[in-house]
Amino acid sequence: MNWQLPGYLQGMRLLTGLREVDRRLTQRMASWDASRVGRPLSAVEEAAENTKLWWGAAAVMARWGGGRGRRAAAAGLAAMAVAQLAANGVCKQLVDRPRPPKEWIPHDEVEDRPDSSSFPSGHTAAAVAFTAAITSTWPLAGALCALPTAMLGVERVHSGAHYPSDVAAGAVIGLASAWLIHRLPRPLP
Repeated sequence: MNWQLPGYLQGMRLLTGLREVDRRLTQRMASWDASRVGRPLSAVEEAAENTKLWWGAAAVMARWGGGRGRRAAAAGLAAMAVAQLAANGVCKQLVDRPRPPKEWIPHDEVEDRPDSSSFPSGHTAAAVAFTAAITSTWPLAGALCALPTAMLGVERVHSGAHYPSDVAAGAVIGLASAWLIHRLPRPLP
């Protein structure tokens, strides 16, 4: 039994360190000037709420992108669905992590956050899944979606909705979902 104690202690130190990094980054990012940084971040978050931004991008790609656009849109939407199922339907149910404390967030955006588990960021999972899935089919469209995807991840921490580790976990789920969608067998034409 004693041989397990050092590994356990290392794991506990790692978790304590991660919590401290989460706290510092959350407080630092939340303290950014809300009038300059918060407005554009909030605009992206509002557009991405309920995946509206990604559905809109898929519609544009499908309408004006020809066959490549339709394939990219289908891959992006499928990956986004898998990511949302994994993040919101599974992980949030298994990990009941509270949102960052309101005292850490010096602006009023903290009042407009969900009551669900903080871990992982479902917004980030969906955005990364969509963007990663379309990039392999249509790199330019993926590059165009990368900026709002990154801004959304930053906004989730700035607004006090998530810790940075929640956003990182959401990004991993999104990447895994895009990878999975591109590995599934293709239906017959």
